[in-house]
Amino acid sequence: MCIRDMVIEVIKNSRHICKHFHLPVQYGSNRILKAMNRVYTVESYRELVAKIRQAVPDCSLTTDLIVGFPGETEDDFQQLLEFLKEIRYDQAYTFIYSKRSGTPAAKMENQVPLAVKKERLNRLMALQNENSLKCHEKLVGQTVEVLAEGPSKQKTVWNGRTRTGVLVLWPIEDKQYEVGQKVNVQIEAAQTWLVKGKAVD
Repeated sequence: MCIRDMVIEVIKNSRHICKHFHLPVQYGSNRILKAMNRVYTVESYRELVAKIRQAVPDCSLTTDLIVGFPGETEDDFQQLLEFLKEIRYDQAYTFIYSKRSGTPAAKMENQVPLAVKKERLNRLMALQNENSLKCHEKLVGQTVEVLAEGPSKQKTVWNGRTRTGVLVLWPIEDKQYEVGQKVNVQIEAAQTWLVKGKAVD
């Protein structure tokens, strides 16, 4: 996996680009990454994350993860969990590996039983939910700039996103907003998938 330094610098210095990086690592074990035919290693991925966070310390980082790839052992899975604890993703999109006809992986030996894949996915999601909540809790007490996306179906709250892609909800009250308007919101509470607050002048 590679992102050129120029791209990182552009995101760092631009006022018009969100400070968000989606880096799909897929797994946290070199043995499984090699089996997946990935051209990067855990070490090179770690170096890239460190470079990004040094250049853009207030960025958010998300990823894709696959559980239950053929040959995955409990030791491999533990390495993945430790990798998640180390990297501390803001969010992760998690998937169970499923066979696709015509792919090399579908013919591999040591296919992981579905029950094992589901159990590991639950553990993975539990850890990531903890990480996501901790990332959002850091925003509590801060006033952040939010791009308004629209009101809820019940017309009780507005929703929008920060420059790092965090979903924000705040009461409509009596004030009207426009889609695309920038709103300053003081964050009062954090949840796994979003934060809540109130609009401030």
